[in-house]
Amino acid sequence: MPTFNRVKTKYPGVYYIDGKGVRGPEKIYYISYRKDGRKIEEKVGRQFRDDMTPSKAASIRSERIEGKQLSNKERRSAVIEAKKNEAAKWTVGRLWEEYLKHNPDSKSFLADKYRYKKHIRDSFGDKTPHEIIQLDVDRVRIKLMKVLSPQTVKHVLSLLTRISNFGHKKGLCAGLGFIVQMPRVDNIVTEDLSPDLLKRLLDAIHADPNKVVANMMLMALYTGMRRGELLKLKWDDIDFSKGFITIRSPKGGRDQTIPLNSQTHDLLVNHPRTDSPYIFPGKDGKQRVEVYNVVNRIKKRAGIPKNFRPLHGLRHTYASMLASSGQVDMYTLQKLLTHKNPIMTQRYAHLRDETLKKASNLAGELINQAMVIEESKTKR
Repeated sequence: MPTFNRVKTKYPGVYYIDGKGVRGPEKIYYISYRKDGRKIEEKVGRQFRDDMTPSKAASIRSERIEGKQLSNKERRSAVIEAKKNEAAKWTVGRLWEEYLKHNPDSKSFLADKYRYKKHIRDSFGDKTPHEIIQLDVDRVRIKLMKVLSPQTVKHVLSLLTRISNFGHKKGLCAGLGFIVQMPRVDNIVTEDLSPDLLKRLLDAIHADPNKVVANMMLMALYTGMRRGELLKLKWDDIDFSKGFITIRSPKGGRDQTIPLNSQTHDLLVNHPRTDSPYIFPGKDGKQRVEVYNVVNRIKKRAGIPKNFRPLHGLRHTYASMLASSGQVDMYTLQKLLTHKNPIMTQRYAHLRDETLKKASNLAGELINQAMVIEESKTKR
């Protein structure tokens, strides 16, 4: 304790020493008491800075003797212990870092990093899964549904669930105490562009200054490749001599190859090339993770409907054009789209059927015309 002269007050166990504060001389109050057989002496506050008085000090002394208030030492220990406990908590943010270490080869690695940073970190990063309540998730889902597609919102909520389940399975923490409600997703949406809209989109693509993303959109239309496949595509995946493109780990599973058609060949030959192994590189030559700003700019300039997904919609346009041509069977279309299940390809079957109906009707009309001509000859 300080060696300053202690001045007793009329309250037992309360004294002060003369000190100096911002305003000048001021009294610094201390209390002395016994607890659990130990003598405790500690400062309780300053006269002006803390508005401390002998009566307030006496009241604090009584509460600490009765155990209603912790001593200074106990409070410091409690703060240190709380910090230790906080550091040891397996929050969603901490689980996410551990999850990344265990899943470095995940096919959705880059997309998940973007989803976590953009939509999960601020809302749930400092909470443990068990601290998250259903209302918290519902609010985030409703908020995201206003600006994102149901499929994208589902990806975000699925990632939160995966992170929480990872922590629970590893015995690091308790999981979520409820089942996350996912938005309903219509996976049978088929997007297409009329000839006029397609022309306007192509004009906007060719006019855009960002040739890397513009060419990515053209390649999506020429090949029907998925957004993720285009983002991961490397120059080593292009076999110019044999005329094939290798798609690494597509959505369906194993690596697959599709033909390198003449339009894509010419596009790639004239495409800007850097030191990056990626054909459509992002910052510092690394794999690109974001194209929304550019493709939305192109889409807006072309006057494309808001519900048309720029890259995935071009994949649908590619498939729709082939199906409606009447020259491509469903099995071939399935292979070109790298659909693992033919059911996914069947969404385009009606286009082929319409073409077949038109051809059949045309055949009937031709037969009728031939009959009319033959009848006219007979009457002569």
